[in-house]
Amino acid sequence: MFIAHLRILFLQTILILNVMTKTITFNELRRVKDALPSGSMTRIAEELGLEKETVRNYFGGHDYKDGKSCGVHIEPGPDGGLVMLDDTKILEIAHRILEEQA
Repeated sequence: MFIAHLRILFLQTILILNVMTKTITFNELRRVKDALPSGSMTRIAEELGLEKETVRNYFGGHDYKDGKSCGVHIEPGPDGGLVMLDDTKILEIAHRILEEQA
């Protein structure tokens, strides 16, 4: 029983370590969103198999009727506050879109 419990804890630790997290300011996140070309929210949503509103929520939206929470935690602070992103996939795709545009 003890060994099984340790094995579960070990697997949970690996899963936690494999998740990419990032902390940025809210204003920085909004600057990325505002720089994206038209249709980017749909493109990101389709690429990740998400609802478009979920992607919008990632960038500070609040539509939880059609979209879902996406692991964004905002704390008060300078420059709009600090945003802790549990997963950076959406942000990475947004940066890739901006690089393609350049």
